Amino acid sequence: MTPQRITRTDGKPQWILGITNAPAGTPPRDAVLRLSPLPAIPAAVRETGFQVRQLVDMLGRAVSGQVAVENTVSGPITIARAANDFAARGPAWFLNFLALLSVSLALINLLPIPVLDGGHLLYYLIELVTRRPLGERAMAVGQYIGLALVAGLMGLAFYNDILHLVS
Repeated sequence: MTPQRITRTDGKPQWILGITNAPAGTPPRDAVLRLSPLPAIPAAVRETGFQVRQLVDMLGRAVSGQVAVENTVSGPITIARAANDFAARGPAWFLNFLALLSVSLALINLLPIPVLDGGHLLYYLIELVTRRPLGERAMAVGQYIGLALVAGLMGLAFYNDILHLVS
């Protein structure tokens, strides 16, 4: 509803209050869109791209120190609490949370850490550039480093969960 001042045909000013359709454009982020299967595919791709950009931006802020790491890396306890909060808001919110969790795990899996899929892609890239397979010893060292990084990330996640429980 938007109030508007108009001039009547007899020359006198008058305030009117009109109701019209909302302007066309992007719906709010929490709007539920009901789409048929075919138009849902590009909408899902756009939403996934949006979530990937948000996650990459958040990781960039965490690495640069703009966001505290304890607010960025979480473990199963915080994930369960968040799932409960989103489920309480309704099925659409919970499904959105599950999608965000899935995209987060996919991005983590694509990190160039040797024990993850991104590490295997890194090895393939090294083979492509050097035109020969990486030596077994180098691969073993990479696997140990990757295991240490993944274990450290898991330890940080559990530490943050426990820290949030205590405080």
